[in-house]
Amino acid sequence: MKWRNRRRSRNIDDRRRQRMKSGAKFSIGGIIMALIAIFVFKQDPMQVVSGMVGGQSSQSTSTEQTNYQPSAEEQDVYDFVSVVLADTEDTWTHIYRQSNAKYPHPTLVIYRDRTPTACGTGQAASGPFYCPADQKIYLDLSFLAELKRMGASGDFAVAYVLAHEVGHHIQTVTGISSKVRKAQSQTNKAGQNALQVKMELQADCLAGVWANQTQQRTQFLESGDLEEALSAAEAVGDDTLMKRAGVPPRRENFTHGSSKERMDWFNRGANTGLVGSCDTFEGN
Repeated sequence: MKWRNRRRSRNIDDRRRQRMKSGAKFSIGGIIMALIAIFVFKQDPMQVVSGMVGGQSSQSTSTEQTNYQPSAEEQDVYDFVSVVLADTEDTWTHIYRQSNAKYPHPTLVIYRDRTPTACGTGQAASGPFYCPADQKIYLDLSFLAELKRMGASGDFAVAYVLAHEVGHHIQTVTGISSKVRKAQSQTNKAGQNALQVKMELQADCLAGVWANQTQQRTQFLESGDLEEALSAAEAVGDDTLMKRAGVPPRRENFTHGSSKERMDWFNRGANTGLVGSCDTFEGN
């Protein structure tokens, strides 16, 4: 991906030098269970975080400044994601403008370990997540090393992950998320999971739309970039993660979609460049 010497987003809250202090304590076992829930069963990260925080939400939290100094490699990744975020801003602003609407930019919070959010305490164990309550994307850069271990390498794999979270922002500001949450409250666990799968696949498709339209504007893609995104989509499919963990894949437990579904919907958005092609709820 051609990204150096290009515009970087200003909508970044860099909290890497902040350390969060609170009364909430989490055991090693609890964190391991959270990792299993998120990376194996792909549960909603914020539901897992809320469960870990539990009754601690009433306790005061604070942060303190540290002398943390990021490595040159980490800073390079930071610069990269700031360019990707800027690309999402420019592309979605262009798409919104076609409908005479203004695109509300999300903020990307870069943090280490833990950080306060409007959805509870964000933790590195939850991986990247979008909080609709404050319209912010949260990312601990250490997750990107985990992404590589999961078989998703390359800079565009990282771009896909960020563009997917921006897709959740689009769902929030357009009212899709609230409609889905309402529908989920009226069904059983299997029904809730099925709706969540549709949400996640739509975010994959919207990431593909971003890739297509950004390419039209900037010619930023290089050979192999789309394949990197597809490899990332395949690596985080529910069936792939369950098999890797030695758990038999069961459709009723899926919350993000199979590897094939995730690749197919990203491809659909990347091939058409049309938001209208991303109606996963109709499945057309």
